[in-house]
Amino acid sequence: MSGIKMSKKPFYIIFTSFLVAAALAGAAVYYALYFPHFKPEKIEYVYISEENRDFNVLCSDLQNAGCKNIRFFKLLAEIRKYPKNMKPGRYAVKPEMNANTLLNHLRRGQQTPVKLTFNNVRLVSDLAKRLSEQLMVSGEELLLLTSDEAYCNSLGFNTATIKAMFIPNTYEIYWNIPAKKLMERMKQEYDSFWTKERRGKAEKIGLTAVEVSILASIVEEETALTDEYSVIAGLYVNRLRKGMPLQADPAVKYAVGDFTLRRILNVHLQTDSPYNTYMYEGLPPGPIRISSPESIDAVLNHARHNYLYMCAKEDFSGRHNFATTVREHNINADKYRAELNRRGIK
Repeated sequence: MSGIKMSKKPFYIIFTSFLVAAALAGAAVYYALYFPHFKPEKIEYVYISEENRDFNVLCSDLQNAGCKNIRFFKLLAEIRKYPKNMKPGRYAVKPEMNANTLLNHLRRGQQTPVKLTFNNVRLVSDLAKRLSEQLMVSGEELLLLTSDEAYCNSLGFNTATIKAMFIPNTYEIYWNIPAKKLMERMKQEYDSFWTKERRGKAEKIGLTAVEVSILASIVEEETALTDEYSVIAGLYVNRLRKGMPLQADPAVKYAVGDFTLRRILNVHLQTDSPYNTYMYEGLPPGPIRISSPESIDAVLNHARHNYLYMCAKEDFSGRHNFATTVREHNINADKYRAELNRRGIK
């Protein structure tokens, strides 16, 4: 009886097809999990706001951020049901990043914090603008909070002193932080800055933490030279202890509403404002700028001397002549006024 000979070709074809399919599937998995789909020259950021969770806008932003295969990203996003579950935030797109890793961050809301800074700020409106330029929070909302007396009181300040709560530094904060959460964070940073040691130094001077910030704001406006901070701070502390008016020109500029003034005239000194320290004794009701940690520490560690008067040097170096008597001060002031006149500065 002759046997029937089975062909091995069908089995070989099936086995080969299986290997090819497995290889393709493996390649697809590798492409999804490991292949770098983003190749920006540097880290780029994409933003998703609370109001605008548009997947197509995000895809356009990703293309601008260096996505080399947006179709694959869209396909993977659809498979993982991401378009209907977009979370607001600021997300980093790094060189050599793959679509799956980015999607994991996007789906989890795993955003990259902003390094928030706000140095050299005078007015609350300037601060609100600076913060809104770096965060999703609106400047208008921040202005509403800082002008709300009851809300400021809840944080331990008032609308005149609320600027003292903001200590210039670099803070890591999520881009989509709500306005009130941001204010609470700044209060926490304020409390951390004002250590027991700093509060103890303020108490020895006879000032509260807020009053130190107010005085520091005047010191910082008086000079751009940090090595003069402690000397100027000591001068104003001497005046406060003697019950003398501070007679601080920067506070007069604040009262007038013009920081560009190069010469304080009698007409400016007639401005009836609690910030006019020629007209009213003691500290003004609030800081005239957001004080830096350096100026605050300069007040807390002010130089011990007998100076009561200061005047800008006539060489316009930005430095000051200091004096202990009115007579000595008048000599310095005459030199400075003479140079102002010579230069035609009015």
